Amino acid sequence: MRAKITYAVTAAVLVVYFVLVGSRGLMLIRNGTLLTVTFGIAVLVLPVIGIWFLWKNTQFVKKANQLAAELDAEGGLPVDELKRTPGGRIDRDSADEVFTRRKAETEDAPDDWRSWFRLAIAYHDARDTPRARKAMQHAIALHEGKPVRA
Repeated sequence: MRAKITYAVTAAVLVVYFVLVGSRGLMLIRNGTLLTVTFGIAVLVLPVIGIWFLWKNTQFVKKANQLAAELDAEGGLPVDELKRTPGGRIDRDSADEVFTRRKAETEDAPDDWRSWFRLAIAYHDARDTPRARKAMQHAIALHEGKPVRA
């Protein structure tokens, strides 16, 4: 729940920022000189890119949460069997051990979104966020029946 609140607050702050930046861009354009119009258009590009990025991330999180809910309903969510340090951080060797099993599971069933979802969790636990995201995108694509890039 804490992560959802943090995400919502961050998204709200970004939207406010985009509105402020966009209004400044419009002010520059209304000024009417070649220089201010050019800068105004350039400034307006930033909120457009930011809103697109925020939208894509929100859709990704929404779809990943839907997969998690479906997998939970099936009883297929991975059990947290990781050892932790006294400070609560995941033990690297433990994460690597679980990752090895999840990788083998995915290699045995490459067309099963469930195995890709669990692999994404293993990548995340091993602190490999880019690969975790790619594995989750792969799981989402398989779940939606979309063609998957190798």
